[in-house]
Amino acid sequence: MKNCIVVFIILILVLQFSAIKSQEYYWVAFTDKKNTPYSLSAPEEYLSERAIQRRGKQNIAIDSLDLPVSPEYVSQVIRPGVALVHSSKWLNGITVKVEIDSFENKISPLAFVKEIQLTKPGKITKSGFDKFYEPSGEDPAPIDTSVYGYSVYQVGQLNGQFLHNQGFRGEEKHIAVLDGGFFNADSLGAFDSLWLNNQILGTKDFVNADKPFFKTDYHGMSVLSCMGGNVPGDLMGTAPKASYWLIRSEDTGSEYIIEEDNWIAAAEFADSAGVDVINSSLGYSTFNDTTTNHTYSDMDGKTTRVTRGANVAALRGMLVFSSAGNEGNKKWKYIIAPSDGDNVIGVGAVNNDGIAASFTSYGPASDGDIKPNVAGCGVNTFLQKSSGLLGYSDGTSFSSPVVAGMGACLWQANPHATAAQVKSAIEQSGHLFGSPDSLLGYGIPDMYTANLILMNLSANRMDIQKQWTVYPNPVEDELVLQKIGAQNRAEVKLSFFSVDGRLLMDETRYETSKIVVRGLQFLPAGLFILKIETGNTSESFKLSKSR
Repeated sequence: MKNCIVVFIILILVLQFSAIKSQEYYWVAFTDKKNTPYSLSAPEEYLSERAIQRRGKQNIAIDSLDLPVSPEYVSQVIRPGVALVHSSKWLNGITVKVEIDSFENKISPLAFVKEIQLTKPGKITKSGFDKFYEPSGEDPAPIDTSVYGYSVYQVGQLNGQFLHNQGFRGEEKHIAVLDGGFFNADSLGAFDSLWLNNQILGTKDFVNADKPFFKTDYHGMSVLSCMGGNVPGDLMGTAPKASYWLIRSEDTGSEYIIEEDNWIAAAEFADSAGVDVINSSLGYSTFNDTTTNHTYSDMDGKTTRVTRGANVAALRGMLVFSSAGNEGNKKWKYIIAPSDGDNVIGVGAVNNDGIAASFTSYGPASDGDIKPNVAGCGVNTFLQKSSGLLGYSDGTSFSSPVVAGMGACLWQANPHATAAQVKSAIEQSGHLFGSPDSLLGYGIPDMYTANLILMNLSANRMDIQKQWTVYPNPVEDELVLQKIGAQNRAEVKLSFFSVDGRLLMDETRYETSKIVVRGLQFLPAGLFILKIETGNTSESFKLSKSR
């Protein structure tokens, strides 16, 4: 009798255990954003003031991509056993954690569900390869310098000291570091000045928020040191005065396509926080689940989900830098996503002599676009190591932040330039700009030349510095005028003209940080011009009326 009871108890436990479903992760894309409570005329509900200002300075419209996903759609997907992980407003979908059977069958009948993809299975296969490249390498001979120390090559190769000597070291620029972990970045001496001067803006974990943030992987910490590190006489990063968001999007224990969705969620967070520059020393081509592997034809600048997200990030007015990859001497060989992005600055690697690293990934993009865009020091890059010591490491993981930091300084020196103009200047300053190749693209940028290009661009600008940003565009019945910078309480004259010069309506307001113009439903559909006059200044905006 006792044996029967024991067997019965064991059977019950086995049945209970078998009923527990392992956690799976899915991407669920939606068809539209209907019934959203958010509005293009009230972007402060989902964008920071800094993000709105960044768009305004570059005359970038706030549009439907900025609207968060429909909460009503999310609520219909979420149910017992299905939990929201994060969402993407740019690609209009959500990532969910699932602990029930037949999830796809339960969700696919919903009319607003466009796509369902398993992005991380319940049974995880650990990575059988190193995701980050860091061979030991021979240490180059020490260089006697009281300023840059052993980091002199990586800064000097870009002529970065030219900007630094002018006082442009990234101050007032916000950089988001998307990576796999920031081990001990809160205690290592290379980052003392960042913490002391409140240059660490915050942290965010899109992989596992329950883990101690500064006790995960080391990789992002080393990447950060290439930009923000400061050890007098030994190490100076390329943007030591910039401010940083530390964001974990990469699960270094495995490689599944969910990490692309983590990346997009992280980039959207950076955008909403008002970040100027994103550095992503991450990339994707093959996965533990081989059915989700990309092909070289996918590296066309617009196909993979992470690349599409990175392109949108750049179109929101941010500089997006991404490692080209360390696949040059491997089977894959080519660049990896999102460095293939049409609007992304993919960065290859060279040694101190400007020779392409043996491992740097090959371009071009599969559609023929020049990739990588540029290159920086990725062989014997001097940085903060996980051991607590300063030393050398290799990889496009490090050439990307070296160039990204200088990009922030260049933008600081030319605040009237747009992100697209800074990207173009960096490319045009490359030593191979006249004859780009498949390893280094336009080559190694020169910050003196890039700065000269942007200065000439500024001198030849036909328009004045924008004082207002206007949205939405197209407009229906309400238009919002957002003031850039300080308000003076001066009179503001608003005039609406048809494209053939007829005055449609006008009114006078007093300057505030935000002016809402209503009653535009009475204007005819089509193009019109808004002229804003304040004192001796005026600026015009071309807008369209949807109906």
